[in-house]
Amino acid sequence: MSPIKPTLKTEIASLLMIVIGFILSFYFYANFPEQVPTHWNIQGQVDGWSSAGFAAFFFPFLVLGLYLLFLVIPYLDPKKDRYKEFRTTYHLFKGVIVAFMFVIYLVVGFSGMGYDLDISIIVSSMVAILFLLIGSQMPKIKSNWFLGIRTPWTLSSEKVWQKTHVFGSKTFLIAGLLLFIAGILDGTASLILFIASILLAVLAPIVYSYMEFRRVGK
Repeated sequence: MSPIKPTLKTEIASLLMIVIGFILSFYFYANFPEQVPTHWNIQGQVDGWSSAGFAAFFFPFLVLGLYLLFLVIPYLDPKKDRYKEFRTTYHLFKGVIVAFMFVIYLVVGFSGMGYDLDISIIVSSMVAILFLLIGSQMPKIKSNWFLGIRTPWTLSSEKVWQKTHVFGSKTFLIAGLLLFIAGILDGTASLILFIASILLAVLAPIVYSYMEFRRVGK
């Protein structure tokens, strides 16, 4: 039996997005030019192109692969028994990641068809929402080897794990708000705030987990 016990209710949204993505891939392929923009810099300017076939079909397979990986991960985790303690949160994470990649695919697809989209604002807003959702759920994640803030210190102490994820929840929420602001700024200011937000969310909890481990040890 799966540690996360997937049901139609937990999987229907992700499966619908995957199916719609594959249906859209044929529509996009039929309407794409030979070269499709697939990468943008922080200012929203195109700096990468792909063939019509790659742009149309890569993302649906990528989303499907990520979805299947989320289903398999709990089986591989030595701490698989802990997943029952945050099963709802795990399914939420899975759905959010699938939705995030699905929307990215829509942005790439409609942009490739010639629609004038403000990529910088759209992507920054999506990343901001992703960080806010992760931050809101982080304290509910129990100790495991694949999801959450996994450092030598959080994995060595249940107390450090819990306190680090409460702290990390705050840094992700703050970073999410800063990313919204970064999306409406221009040039260097936007880039600096974007990088600062990512560093805050990622590095601060790592440093905190080490300091908390040292404090608990003492």
